Amino acid sequence: MTATARPGTAKVRYDEVEVGQEIPAADYPVRRVDLVRYAGASGDFNPIHWNERQAKAVGLPDVIAHGMYTMAQGGRFITDWAGDPGAVVDYGVRFSSMVVVPDDDEGATITVSGRIEEKLDDNRVIVVLTARSGGSRVMSKARAVVQLA
Repeated sequence: MTATARPGTAKVRYDEVEVGQEIPAADYPVRRVDLVRYAGASGDFNPIHWNERQAKAVGLPDVIAHGMYTMAQGGRFITDWAGDPGAVVDYGVRFSSMVVVPDDDEGATITVSGRIEEKLDDNRVIVVLTARSGGSRVMSKARAVVQLA
């Protein structure tokens, strides 16, 4: 995804961040009802994302979150940090593991953290994201280019 950011809309100032700076982790709970809602919004009604019997029938440990739902939590993390969704200029990930959602009472948690990898021209930074769930890294090569104030 590549977009044109609106200059000066982010809450984080370019001159206040440094390469190597950590962005504190945030936890995003995932319940099966969230996956059903996401299925409705995305049009992806594959039953492995909401039906335990179907998920196990195809060899999965249980219901799994949509990959794009997981990616969205990383996007949410970066836009919450920047203070403006329009500040995200580019964002991409690779999926490295599944977010297993064992039941609706307990659910699962996606923990996302970030680090400033590079400062670019025009008040832009590259943020590297790490996302984990159930002890596994669920996204790899996750990076966002963010236009800061």
